[in-house]
Amino acid sequence: MATKAKIGVLGASGYTGSELVRMLLRHPRAEIVLLTAERSAGKAMRDVFPQFSPFALPQLVAIEGLDWAKAGLDVAFCALPHATTQKVLKELLAQAPVTKVVDLSADFRLHDTGAYAKWYGHEHHAPELQKEAVYGLCEIHRREIRRARLVANPGCYTSCAQLPLLPLIKAKAIDLDEIVVDAKSGMTGAGRAAKEAMLFSEVSEGFHAYGVGHHRHMAELDQEFSLAAGREVIVTFTPHLVPMNRGILSTIYVRGKRGRTAEELHAILLKFYAKEPFVHVLPFGETPQTRHVRGSNMTFIGVAKDRVAGRAIVVSALDNLVKGASGQAIQNMNLMLGWPETMGLEQVALFP
Repeated sequence: MATKAKIGVLGASGYTGSELVRMLLRHPRAEIVLLTAERSAGKAMRDVFPQFSPFALPQLVAIEGLDWAKAGLDVAFCALPHATTQKVLKELLAQAPVTKVVDLSADFRLHDTGAYAKWYGHEHHAPELQKEAVYGLCEIHRREIRRARLVANPGCYTSCAQLPLLPLIKAKAIDLDEIVVDAKSGMTGAGRAAKEAMLFSEVSEGFHAYGVGHHRHMAELDQEFSLAAGREVIVTFTPHLVPMNRGILSTIYVRGKRGRTAEELHAILLKFYAKEPFVHVLPFGETPQTRHVRGSNMTFIGVAKDRVAGRAIVVSALDNLVKGASGQAIQNMNLMLGWPETMGLEQVALFP
């Protein structure tokens, strides 16, 4: 086996950080040499996540004061909160300009730093890095990702909505002013930090919408759909919290353009993803379930006919911690390093 890449996971004590560690441990070309965690600095990874007890992993350390040049990272995965990420990566890439970065936060997803300030409530702290950041939806931006030093990993909700919708938008097959995305996510999408609203007794046996009319992922969706369409696109998007650990299911309502039928929309998706290893289009009329993709890097897409003439219902499902975060981040790394895109990511979904 050729020399392994030296990997750092910044923010390894969160859900996406631990998922990165889980998957990288079985990646044949990755060697984990650095793990950071602010509150857990000084601890072993097994003390935070006992499932890692059998594995020899670096001790968790604080980011502050790290010598990035001495760290010698080939790739840094950044799973830190937004705003924090900009400052850390600005310092990292100044000290170690050859390190490649995949950022799992929202800090570099929006091309327009003014839009970032509007949606996140503060100025962008690294606008010069934003200019070089590539949006990391692999199936759409593969060519740009291969040449990138800094990749902005897409959001989990946005990946689940973009994968079925972007091919239809590019094909000019749907009405751009009548797109409705009704999305549901498991609890891990809210992160691992303790929050009263995320207590078991607060969410169990319930189901609710949140961020209604103003969720931050709207800016990401509008940006990517508008780029694909060549004109402004503003979609209706509402997220919901479901009391399950993993998974996102998006039910998307569209109207075919110029008489396009649901069957024709399905045919467009089937052709577009025919050779993609991580996107599977189901037979017409079938729709996916989150349990069918859990633990895998797969996205399943189904298309069904609506009872209203000219309308179609598109349903997509993915694991928010894998294809919606850490799995897609590793897919991006594989592209950036010129490795087979599927390397380390061929897990079959865990069922039941």
